[in-house]
Amino acid sequence: MGADEEAAQPERERSDVPDAPGGLDARDRAVLALEGRSWRTAGAKERAVREELGLSSTRYYQLLNALLDRPEALAHAPVLVNRLRRVRDARRAAR
Repeated sequence: MGADEEAAQPERERSDVPDAPGGLDARDRAVLALEGRSWRTAGAKERAVREELGLSSTRYYQLLNALLDRPEALAHAPVLVNRLRRVRDARRAAR
């Protein structure tokens, strides 16, 4: 498969192939690692998302939200995933 063919495939299909045991590909692990960091300023996280992952903020949060529902993500970073699930559930309950 050439680079053009790979680029034409939908994002999720390319990332379905895990790079490491545990079922998470490199991008999924990078999203979790970035989310687990602390940020000094308001725009630092959004800038890191663009520069390090090459994603828009909207796409980043879509991927992160989907990751929170995956058992592989829970196995990879249980403290982070459980904390984010609690925050997400509290926000949903507040609506």
